[in-house]
Amino acid sequence: MKALLLTAPSQLRFTDVDDPACGDDAVVLRIRACGICGSDIHGWDGSSGRRRPPLIMGHEAAGEVASVGPAVSGWKVGDRVTFDSTIHCGECRFCRAGEINLCKNRRVVGVAPPEYRQDGAFAEFLALPARILHALPDGLAFEQAAFVEPTSIAVHAVRRSAIASGGSAVVVGSGMIGLLVIQALRWAGASRIIAVDRVPERLAIARELGAMDTLEASPDTASSVFSLTGGEGADVVFEVVGSGSALNLALSCVRKGGTCTLVGNLQPNTPDFPLQAVVTREISLLGSCGSAGEYPLCIDLIARGVIRTEPLTSAVAPLSEGAEWFRTLSAAGGGRYLKVILKP
Repeated sequence: MKALLLTAPSQLRFTDVDDPACGDDAVVLRIRACGICGSDIHGWDGSSGRRRPPLIMGHEAAGEVASVGPAVSGWKVGDRVTFDSTIHCGECRFCRAGEINLCKNRRVVGVAPPEYRQDGAFAEFLALPARILHALPDGLAFEQAAFVEPTSIAVHAVRRSAIASGGSAVVVGSGMIGLLVIQALRWAGASRIIAVDRVPERLAIARELGAMDTLEASPDTASSVFSLTGGEGADVVFEVVGSGSALNLALSCVRKGGTCTLVGNLQPNTPDFPLQAVVTREISLLGSCGSAGEYPLCIDLIARGVIRTEPLTSAVAPLSEGAEWFRTLSAAGGGRYLKVILKP
């Protein structure tokens, strides 16, 4: 089969690789669409250390069942599906509690940290355990279904934050996940959603997708948030960048007794942030990692148009052009591009 193979840091080759074998409890999918995640970019250039070559990356995907293992029931050739990016064991204490994102033996599709190597969906075919599949409705395009995985991250973060209907929220970072968090907040009933970013074009999309107010990040951002929330600060603030400065800004926008939810991939060397404010203002600090059973809900939200994907799609391109798109997205940094979807 053809695949986009990471051969060295910042080096991708569109090449022939062996077809995946179908295990007894697995299926082989014919991949129809796979999105480039920001974590793939950081894996591609070697900065995250979680995409060790040689590796086929890609975890935001959808396709059709091409073959089924002998121990699999409930799936047949031709079924339209997406899959959870986390391969959970189903047996540890976290899996038994439904917290599959915290599985002790988790493996992430398209990732190769020091502990394991799991090829992903930048390929024509992909073998996966049948237990992580989710069916797609007929009317949902594969390009839309490629958004289910990032949507599940946003929905999980919003549900975990338990924002009250009519509550106020700030989203620090209007990239892909931030824009999905904004839509999830609108679905959850937030009455005031404030988007913060450095890129005016992204703030324009944030307003289109449900943000009532947009602020360009500056030293005055926190005071502007307080002005917009009656001098109190927001009930819930989401940090969706993964940097120390964004985290400090998020904490400075939360009201007393409010919640700050960390969604961005913070690096181990992230600068310290003001924990004193967490104590003296009684701020609840939450982490949100991946998703835990939200896929069916997210498929429904996208299928019904509650979560819109078309404003977030920058390009749909052949998998053979993947290397060029990785270079383009890396050079653009936090610029105008959002989601690029590759199609084998």
